[in-house]
Amino acid sequence: MSAPPAAVAPGLQRYAALDQRLLAAARGINILPTVAWPASLEDRMIAAYAQGRFTLPEVGYVRPDLSATRAELAAIEREAGHDDPLGEYLCRTAESWRIAAEMLEAVGTAGVTAPSIVLYGRPGDPIPGSSRSNLDAARYFVELSDELGADLLADDVSVDISAETLRTDLGKTLDAFFGTGVISVEVDPELTAKAAAGATRIRLRGGTSFSEYDRHQLLAHEAFVHSLTALNGRAQPLLASLARTSPRVTATQEGLAVFAELMSGAIDIARLKRISLRILAIDMALGGADFVEVYRFFRDRGQTGADSFHSAQRVFRGVPLTGGAAFAKDNVYLSGLLAVHTFFRWALKQRRMDLLRHLFAGKLALHDVISLEPHFASGAIQPPRWLPPWMQHVHGLAGKLAFSLFVNRIHMGKVQADELSLSL
Repeated sequence: MSAPPAAVAPGLQRYAALDQRLLAAARGINILPTVAWPASLEDRMIAAYAQGRFTLPEVGYVRPDLSATRAELAAIEREAGHDDPLGEYLCRTAESWRIAAEMLEAVGTAGVTAPSIVLYGRPGDPIPGSSRSNLDAARYFVELSDELGADLLADDVSVDISAETLRTDLGKTLDAFFGTGVISVEVDPELTAKAAAGATRIRLRGGTSFSEYDRHQLLAHEAFVHSLTALNGRAQPLLASLARTSPRVTATQEGLAVFAELMSGAIDIARLKRISLRILAIDMALGGADFVEVYRFFRDRGQTGADSFHSAQRVFRGVPLTGGAAFAKDNVYLSGLLAVHTFFRWALKQRRMDLLRHLFAGKLALHDVISLEPHFASGAIQPPRWLPPWMQHVHGLAGKLAFSLFVNRIHMGKVQADELSLSL
């Protein structure tokens, strides 16, 4: 175990030491690699499905023994206590890693479902501040996308950028923003997702073509949120764990990344539909639908065969494919977006732009930004070195949020079409 950083104040060294222990314990917990499917299996099954041969894939997993890790995390939870917001942060974070360890020890069984729901929520969970659920929101965006579809056909999006071309293009942009060589861009033929980001590396799925929307989304989502917050977290003198996405901050991280797409104009209605369809698919799988049924659900909603397979695979990572089980991570994209959007509007109303900047200081949950405020004020937690481009223009951001705050007071149910026509 490495020693606490020298810059940490004496009274906080206990928390720095616990944080180092937390990082060491969590190092062996690799959620997505443990539940991932090999790309070679996907390629074979996609080809078979294209020929109408629908069988359930046969997926094998290596089940890790994380008993010692769980014991250490439980000890950190006890020792961290709740006397200080730092202790609460460490306790919550250690608990989420412990639940993730329990989930991975059940990989390949329906036992993955319950802990994944604890970590990521379920589609029917209510949206904070609303009587509607995440499932209701997903249905709304899918229906809206379907209604607008015919009108948007003219907005033809060309998907003709190769992974290699995009790698070069993104590399130049990131070098200009973060500095030469800070973040590398690589093409990975084994990657299941279209892209994945770490602190110093962004991977693109090999053999895939990308659109201009994809490029904008990758910059806004992967580079200027996931990589940026990891780099800012690495610079923290007290809590080194702020450089790594713990399970408990996944909803905020993914919600912030999708919100970044929204604020930078990098999101389109088709993207919202894809996010929403995954939530509906999780609900289907939990209700008993098997892998083939979920695949057909995506196909019926307009996705290609390959995209439908990849989408269904995300729902069934780590669980049996026969129905009644699901990996719930994709639930967080929409619920996180709604929570982050609400938080930004609340912070603006309270005239607390500092809280919004602090959200980028590392891998934080919304709760952490408020609870750790005394330690931001003292300098124990540093403000972010980097902010996304759209956050650097505070007046523009405030203008967008201020407009939405006011417009949300207008009840559309009371607005009549003839009133609108008379006002024009």
